[in-house]
Amino acid sequence: MLDIKFIRENKDLIALGAKKKLIKFDVEELLAADTKRRELMQSMEAKKAEQNSYNEKITKAAPAERAEMIAKMKAVKEDFQKEEELLKEVMKKWQLLMLQVPNIPDVSVPEGDSDADNKEVKVWGEIPKFDFKPKDHITLMQDLDMVDLERGVKVAGFRGYFLKNDGVLLNFALWRFAMDHFLGKGGFVPLMTPSMVNRESFMGTGYLPQSEEDLYKTQDASYLTGTAEVPTMGYYMDEILEDKDLPIKFLAFSPCFRREAGSHGKDTRGILRVHEFYKFEQVVLCEASHEESVKHHEDLTKNSEEMLQKLGIPHHVVVNCGGDLGLGQVKKYDIESWVPSENKYRETHSSSYFHDFQTRRLNIRYRNAEGKMQFVHSLNNTAAATPRLLISLIENNQQADGSIKIPEALRPYMGKDFIRKS
Repeated sequence: MLDIKFIRENKDLIALGAKKKLIKFDVEELLAADTKRRELMQSMEAKKAEQNSYNEKITKAAPAERAEMIAKMKAVKEDFQKEEELLKEVMKKWQLLMLQVPNIPDVSVPEGDSDADNKEVKVWGEIPKFDFKPKDHITLMQDLDMVDLERGVKVAGFRGYFLKNDGVLLNFALWRFAMDHFLGKGGFVPLMTPSMVNRESFMGTGYLPQSEEDLYKTQDASYLTGTAEVPTMGYYMDEILEDKDLPIKFLAFSPCFRREAGSHGKDTRGILRVHEFYKFEQVVLCEASHEESVKHHEDLTKNSEEMLQKLGIPHHVVVNCGGDLGLGQVKKYDIESWVPSENKYRETHSSSYFHDFQTRRLNIRYRNAEGKMQFVHSLNNTAAATPRLLISLIENNQQADGSIKIPEALRPYMGKDFIRKS
């Protein structure tokens, strides 16, 4: 959410931001609703003052004048009540429109309609050259009894899966490695979050009302979260932080659930796009400074790049174009890891900053050095998402005999160098 004063003073900038993000939003409709809201509030304030004035006069008035004054005060009160009811309707419209205002993308965000227009900014690692035809992760994992997709679908439905044997051990090895890697960067607080979260936290982070179709809703009107970002951002909702404690950095873990409502027919095989998965998320709250946000954005992205580099997974970093940004993001990087069987990079990490878009909605503030109250800035970045990350890890380390070489960084956690048929 943006400040209404800023929106009024920068309506052309808001319109350009919406156009760049390919988001349909009529800023003039919001401003008209805001004008009506302000007019009603001013009128009601004047009528309230008029009522108070009559109250004082009535106590001092002669009996003959008192009845006339009471009648006039009653008329003012009735008009006030009519405007009060009208304001409730205007406020509903105004609040709904305010939730739809897109954040303004950074000037460095490229133009574009979809992820096909994202721009490569960095490449790491050599694409592996196999002297045999590489297999996909499904074949490799099924041959090594690491996954059971057929029974996963039988038990959990479409996109269901079971990890088995070394599939489970490799997954846990990745989690333990990721925990040590990111906590080793210093300053991160490990956090295990709820995966069933109230509506307010989803509204605050910007996932509602826009993305409701992709969320699982419970019987008591809570939602299952698709990322630890949501509960972690809700952690300090309606609180005032201390300037000296910033930045606050979390390494948050949670089970995640997504309906993949907009992905019908996409990646239906394997473990790339599933309804239930697990994720570590880097979340940062920092002072209200664009420079600080940019600095942390680069640092968080670098943390994830270094993890992939330790695992030896070739990858590149792309800056997302306007059409591939969400409502609240100012700028976003995707890190995409190489998948040999598809001969292309696939997204494994995303890194975003929001300025105060989320924290205004969640009412997370701090007093700066001058004692002025401000909304903190927020950022988040995928630290490690499984089982998706297993795909690049397994396919890039496959051997001619069908075995999988364990990257050196994972061997202490895995307890062996290769996964082979028993």
